[in-house]
Amino acid sequence: MKTHSLSRLGAALCATGFVMAFAAATPALAYDTTAALKDVAAMLPPAGPGGEKPVAASEIKLSAAEIDQVKAKKAKAAIVMHYGGNDWSRAQIEGLKAQFKVMGIEVIAVTDAGFKSEKQVADIETVLVQKPDIIVSVPTDPVATQAAFKKAAKQGVKIIFMGNDPKGLEAGVDYFSNVSPNDYGNGVASAHLMAQALGPNGGEIGMVFHAATDFFQTRQRYIGFKKVMADNYPNIKIVAEQGIGGPDFVGDAEKAAGAMLTSNRKLKGIWAVWDVPAEGVIAAARAASRDDLIITTVDLGQNVAIDMARGGYVKGVSAQRPYDQGVTEALLGGYALLGKKAPTFVAWPIIPTTKANVLDSWKAVYHVDAPDNIRKSMK
Repeated sequence: MKTHSLSRLGAALCATGFVMAFAAATPALAYDTTAALKDVAAMLPPAGPGGEKPVAASEIKLSAAEIDQVKAKKAKAAIVMHYGGNDWSRAQIEGLKAQFKVMGIEVIAVTDAGFKSEKQVADIETVLVQKPDIIVSVPTDPVATQAAFKKAAKQGVKIIFMGNDPKGLEAGVDYFSNVSPNDYGNGVASAHLMAQALGPNGGEIGMVFHAATDFFQTRQRYIGFKKVMADNYPNIKIVAEQGIGGPDFVGDAEKAAGAMLTSNRKLKGIWAVWDVPAEGVIAAARAASRDDLIITTVDLGQNVAIDMARGGYVKGVSAQRPYDQGVTEALLGGYALLGKKAPTFVAWPIIPTTKANVLDSWKAVYHVDAPDNIRKSMK
């Protein structure tokens, strides 16, 4: 029977094609970063935001007959983003739109809250007037958006979240499901990549993290990074940490990193919670004439990919699969319309990425070849 499911490279390919590239460049460390990166590339997260057991995204599929049933419903969907304009958000939206089109679901709105909870609440109110059957969203703030999402649930809207979920909403009751990358693994991978780039002598590093401590996704990255460093790399010391709240994540990160570099002259590396803040860290390193600074981060955005490809500051990225995540979210919307039982927490593995495999990672993440500006940077 023909099925519509997500195509992914799979744990086996991650463990070979993507991670094999690390072996040649790995310094002689006491801890085997190559093996660690191979392991994390095949992992699902330990649990969802409510302690839910993760189910692999490859398990989410609809048959051709089920797709036809969804098409017959002539359903409508709205995509309510926390913020847009970055490569991760664009890829999510593209994946969602592509799969919704396959299922005959009309996308009636795509909103961008600019990481402001009051704007997202207003976006939800506006969208609800159009009576969508499905809403896919990342809550900007799990408390401030709670009432708006509750209202949507009471209106009968099937809600699919992208990793984060509001406080007080029950999985399987108030919302249908939650799809996430392995954000704990993002922290783990970016920590091992930092250690790999620092080499056997280690050194002092800083962290630029997301100040919203109740934002599940970014908090998991922070926890994973710190645990790996504490458990495996005694010669690497985290000597500075600064949280940023946005919405100007580039500017906030540049200020935070600049202050770290000024007060900690021996700082060898800075971890940034995702690629947009990492751009601010790059700017701070340039301003401080710190061409030797090592940066690792999460999300394979175009700007950090270019920097990494040309041998710049960014030495490692834990890449997520936002396009595939969007496809999964749309498929779960189909599940909800059909009343088909689904897991409440679905997860995608991550792709540890360095200059050695950045072109392959880009294609896996975005389902297209890397653009010319990245390819030319490799030269």
